[in-house]
Amino acid sequence: MSTENLYNQEAIEKLKKIVDQIDIGMLGTYPKDIDYIHAVPMSRQEVDEEGNIWFLFSSESETHKYLQENAKVSLLYADVRNYSFLSINGAAEISQDQARIEKYWNKMIEGWFDRGKEDPRIRVLKVVPDEAHYWDTKSNKLVTFFKVAARAITGKDIETGEQGDLNI
Repeated sequence: MSTENLYNQEAIEKLKKIVDQIDIGMLGTYPKDIDYIHAVPMSRQEVDEEGNIWFLFSSESETHKYLQENAKVSLLYADVRNYSFLSINGAAEISQDQARIEKYWNKMIEGWFDRGKEDPRIRVLKVVPDEAHYWDTKSNKLVTFFKVAARAITGKDIETGEQGDLNI
């Protein structure tokens, strides 16, 4: 696997491609006085032009509670079918930005908030990446498997994909 670190716009485009392709990632928060990460699946609403990842969630959730104590977050995305993975560490910003709520409102969100767009529990979560790392194959799982097997048998260096830091 070759290393290809990406910077600025290229890094943002790679991050956006992987997050949009996978959609649901595990959002990890760091509770005060607890020795483990609290992780929940979250569906992204948008990856913006600066590489920030946006979500809608409830002020009654444990995630909201933990973010009040510590704004540090980790996001993990995995698409095992395509051997595509992304790890992001960053900071959370919470708001009640009504324009964003309106922009992101859809039938899926409606299922979580039965009082509609004006539900006072709705919060907007913006994750601002501090660091990110990706692993991505250039082919599908079967082809990658055969490349790895061929490399093991022949000892020759056969390209199986790329990985690197995303410097936004």
